[in-house]
Amino acid sequence: MATEQNIDASKVAGTGRDGRVTKEDLLNVGKGGAAPAAAAPAAKPTPGSRPEERVPMTRMRARIAERLMQSKNSIAMLTSFNEVNLAEVVKMRKALGESFEKANGVKLGFMSFFVKAAAEALKRHPLVNASVDGNDIVYHGYQDISIAVSTDKGLVTPVLRDVQDMSFADVERGIVDYAKKARDGKLGLDDLQGGTFTITNGGTFGSLLSTPIVNPPQSAILGMHAIKERAIVENGQVIAAPMMYLALSYDHRIIDGKDAVLFLVDIKNQLENPQRMLLGL
Repeated sequence: MATEQNIDASKVAGTGRDGRVTKEDLLNVGKGGAAPAAAAPAAKPTPGSRPEERVPMTRMRARIAERLMQSKNSIAMLTSFNEVNLAEVVKMRKALGESFEKANGVKLGFMSFFVKAAAEALKRHPLVNASVDGNDIVYHGYQDISIAVSTDKGLVTPVLRDVQDMSFADVERGIVDYAKKARDGKLGLDDLQGGTFTITNGGTFGSLLSTPIVNPPQSAILGMHAIKERAIVENGQVIAAPMMYLALSYDHRIIDGKDAVLFLVDIKNQLENPQRMLLGL
């Protein structure tokens, strides 16, 4: 029909299925009518949805990102590892946990053992408790330990101040108080500023091993991890023991590998002999 009407069908906008030219389309053109607009071809289905969403960072997340990049770009960071047998700590918590809670109104957790062990080790290894200010090393004659606390908005690090003077109960109360304030969004700047050393516990989420990032201007951070029953050799016998990997990330500008390793060994020895730690030995 297109030939009979002397019509170039390729120039006719079809209204049929998939844009095909129909007899009616040719008749309309032959009568001088305007060619109808071509129907848009149906979109072909994709083999899977790939949605994306762009969401601005919260102020807290942006601040965390800024601090992490500051640490990465300003610190010569290195991480050393060790492991600790927590059998004696587990035994002590089981034996004394109930009486401790009755006497102090707070549970005896694992964190207080690590905080007190760190405070003692920091006294003996002052470089780990120091910070860098320009070309100066600033030694701190006190132990203000930042405790990493996870919130819905991100990770915060409130500071337990003068830990060297705190009891186990003081440490546990401080941790419980900060955790509640963090959940309620009531942590203030005074709670978060300062700190000479940080402890973070990825084990609460199941982390087996990690390399925590130093919290500037501090020079070191201790990473706790999940406690796992593992086979170890003790006195020639294979036994199962509650083991934890420890990680110490540190600023290699002022802390040498030897200092970092000895600090971790100090922590390990205290935790494997908590009675000595309680007696300040």
